[in-house]
Amino acid sequence: MTYVTASRFRARAVDHLAVAIGTTKGLFFVSDSAVDGPFLAGDAVLAFAQLPGRLLAASTDSHFGPNVRVSEDGGLNWDEPGARPVAFPADTATALASVWQLHVDRRPNASETVWAGVEPAALFRSDDGGDTFELVRGLWEHPDRPTWEPGFGGLALHTVVTHPERPDRITVAISTGGVYRSDDGGDTWVARNQGIEARFLPEASPEVGQCVHKLAVDAVNPDVLWAQNHWGIYRTEDAGDHWESVGHAGEPNGVPSDFGFPIVSHPEEPDTAYVLPLESDVYRCTPAGRCRVYRTTDGGLSWEALSYGLPGTNAHLTVLRDAFTVGANPPCPLVFGSKSGQVFASVDSGESWRLVTSYLPPILCVRVLD
Repeated sequence: MTYVTASRFRARAVDHLAVAIGTTKGLFFVSDSAVDGPFLAGDAVLAFAQLPGRLLAASTDSHFGPNVRVSEDGGLNWDEPGARPVAFPADTATALASVWQLHVDRRPNASETVWAGVEPAALFRSDDGGDTFELVRGLWEHPDRPTWEPGFGGLALHTVVTHPERPDRITVAISTGGVYRSDDGGDTWVARNQGIEARFLPEASPEVGQCVHKLAVDAVNPDVLWAQNHWGIYRTEDAGDHWESVGHAGEPNGVPSDFGFPIVSHPEEPDTAYVLPLESDVYRCTPAGRCRVYRTTDGGLSWEALSYGLPGTNAHLTVLRDAFTVGANPPCPLVFGSKSGQVFASVDSGESWRLVTSYLPPILCVRVLD
């Protein structure tokens, strides 16, 4: 594969970039192009979270199974794999298959709250920084549960969004169930999928059973959400009550394909989001072998291809839902990793990209470190 050569590469240097990368074979830390790891060697690391003085990793050990591991020395050492902070209560008669998401609640009244989204689809809450987790019964006992079906990767709750101004509002994404929202701290939940089409289902726009791949939140208005679905890019301005298709797939101002997994929003620029389209649900690689990130800066009215520094030929890459992220602090680096082990980063809102490292195991999640 050929990348832009150093003499032609005008991308700004990715100085002081620090990223945690979860792969199918362990956790790696990348800093200024230096790679450290693997930690939790051999484990599949699906999710990663950072709290003050503590790191959390959702890993699956070949012997002990899925777990949330804790490090208090910057990732050098991790607690024993036999501990089980996330586990279904005995009365559910359910075994944990995977922990897909670790979401640190950044609201002032929730300084040690961590939400875990798991498979089979359920939500757990920790109020002690990840030492212990409790099943959110309101969602687990929801009457829609029997209608949820496993997606290609399983029946997973993979995204958690907490509203910064409404302490009782939580939004989750389930594949395949759709978007659900609680306005009372998790006691009750309502499906929020109106306006989303599902071309793979008999009913064109079902309220329940949608296959949402990822959610992102607008930088200024937390009621504006973005969704990358199994076929479809959507936006809502009312916290999910109504969704509008914004991908414009195949149009001059649209994306080449509205199938994909990740979607991220810029943390400082309103109405700005990024997707990394894949050709189709059958051929889950970058369209025509060209790696392109697509950006909208006008709320989804139009999209532009961002390609400088990215491979433009023979680049059949796949980027999973949590393998594309953006840092919360300036310069708000955009970073994504592929199933073939490459990591790319941009520090100028996607205008130019740099290959940070390659030859890692298949990448499952990427997080910029504070």
